This record gives sequence, C-alpha cells and structure tokens, in this order.
Amino acid sequence: MKTPKRKRIVIFASGNGTNAQNIIEHFQQGHLAKVVLVLSNKKDAKVLERAKALEVMASSFTRDELHSENGVLKTLKKTDPDIIVLAGFLLKFPAPLLQEFPGKVINIHPALLPKYGGKGMYGSHVHEAVAQNKEKETGITIHYVNEEYDEGAIIYQTKVALGGDETAKEIAEKVHALEYLHFPKVIESLLNESEYTEFNG
Repeated sequence: MKTPKRKRIVIFASGNGTNAQNIIEHFQQGHLAKVVLVLSNKKDAKVLERAKALEVMASSFTRDELHSENGVLKTLKKTDPDIIVLAGFLLKFPAPLLQEFPGKVINIHPALLPKYGGKGMYGSHVHEAVAQNKEKETGITIHYVNEEYDEGAIIYQTKVALGGDETAKEIAEKVHALEYLHFPKVIESLLNESEYTEFNG
C-alpha cells in the first residue's frame, strides 16, 4: 500500500528558535508531516543553526526579499507548504503572502489575546507588562494571521495561573512550557483537520 505523502510545514522565526526546534522534533517522530524549510529575517539567528542541526533546510532573507515577488513569495510557491507557522517571527507578514496562502498562516502569541497584543508586544515585552500589572493568569494564543498584528481569528488558547508576584523571567518560563506542550499538537490538529483541546491532545 502506498504511504500517504507527508504534509509540508514551513516555519518563520527571528531568534533563538526553541519553538521551531520543538516543532521539528515533534513531526520527525511521526508520518503526518515534516518541517521542510525554516526561514529567518536575521542571518545570524540561532534558529537557522538549530534547523540545520536537525537536517532541515534553513535560510535567511532580507526585508526587501520578504516583500518581493522574486524573494520569499517565490520560495514559498516552490516549497508548496500545507501550513506556514510563525514561531517568534517579529516582522509583519506581508499581505501578498497571506493572499497566496489563505487560511494557512498561523502564529503563536505569548499572552491571552486580545490582552497584551499589537505592535511591539512580543517576547519579553509581553512578560514584563504582565508582571508589571500583577496579572493572576497568562497563557498562549495560537491564531490565524491577518494583515493586523495579533488580530487574526483565535484557534486555541490555554492559560496558566500566576501569583501576581512573579518576575518577567518566571512568567516567560511558564509560558514557554505551554508553548512547547501545545503548539506542535495544535499544528498537527490543523493538518488533520480536527479540533484540538487539552483533553484530547
């Protein structure tokens, strides 16, 4: 019997790439999908090293290439991804790319949107704001990407309780644990066209 073709995942990331690595390793263990390409807007981003170490093609691009028909768009058309995952990607995703891959671009945000979203709210900036406001909970939001920062339809949210006295670093550690646990499973559920909850995942 012919083995079903594995679905194709492309990851965009700007920095360290721990989420990207976690996703790559998750799908290397199964037959549903594989990460075929990792792209970064920073040529010295650690994520490129992580991907190459796991034998995944990885390359960087310039801001001009992100917005050029002969740059990132051409690469994505050639790669033909089933899903595009933004995992710590800090630039606004261009409208032409969204139009070319409708409903296929998702992002993870390290807070419970719509709180702590929008331009400039990423990574440590989010956790610092959560700590400063002594929030009693935070979490992650996985959502579709549209032309506005952090405003696309929410796919999945989960939260973690806070005491209100944690440092930004302590909050970041709790949020990262949620990201590592849930993000690959949500991607898997989207590729399977099934709903993901904490209870069936």
